[in-house]
Amino acid sequence: MSNGDIFVGETIGTAILILFGAGVCAAVTLRYSKARASGWVVIAFGWGFGVLAGAYTAAPLSGGHLNPAVTLGIAVDTGEWGKVWVYVLGQFVGAMLGAVLCYLTYFAQFQANVHKTGTTEGTADEPVPTLGVFSTVPEIRNPVANLMTEIIATVGLVLPILAFGLTEGLGESGTLVLIVALLVVGIGLSLGGPTGYAINPARDLGPRIVHTFLPIPNKGTSDWSYAWIPVAGPLIGGALAGLIYNAAF
Repeated sequence: MSNGDIFVGETIGTAILILFGAGVCAAVTLRYSKARASGWVVIAFGWGFGVLAGAYTAAPLSGGHLNPAVTLGIAVDTGEWGKVWVYVLGQFVGAMLGAVLCYLTYFAQFQANVHKTGTTEGTADEPVPTLGVFSTVPEIRNPVANLMTEIIATVGLVLPILAFGLTEGLGESGTLVLIVALLVVGIGLSLGGPTGYAINPARDLGPRIVHTFLPIPNKGTSDWSYAWIPVAGPLIGGALAGLIYNAAF
């Protein structure tokens, strides 16, 4: 695979992933969305379908990593580091592009996020915090616990992905991406409660940067004091998964 193919594939695939993933968070979170308050199961499946669509799209060009933690885990296992930077660059560009596309899709809902308290209509709803549409926010803010959650959840993602490669026929049959998508749904349902399961540095940091600059009314904080955890945790988890796989398999 050429550097150009890898960059284009990872950019497009990650943009689709974030469009679907941030999109389902917007659908469930924002006022005046038809899917508002439809719940965590919807979010978990929305992200899983994002992986499905993004990885299938990117696979012919780049293999469809869509995640620096996956790229790192593969590099740690194989010792091949030459193209890691191309993968990661494409993933971050794609993540930011996907966040912008989500914003444009829900533009009217974001613009309606206006504080109306004190108007002649009487009591009105508070603005909806918008960071959770784009990036993860811990349910309980505890840096050690949050970091540990992200490390464990990312090992739970990357180690199975590496092991799936040992199952003959998964790649040739085209079902490998489907299995990975279901794995992401399972991680969301089982391990997503504490931190919102970033398990992907590009997925969290790219949209957080976009959130910082988007002109969203009453958007609230971008919470940069927490931003290192969904970057460091998945990277540590991805590296650990590569080491475990290399040693055990």
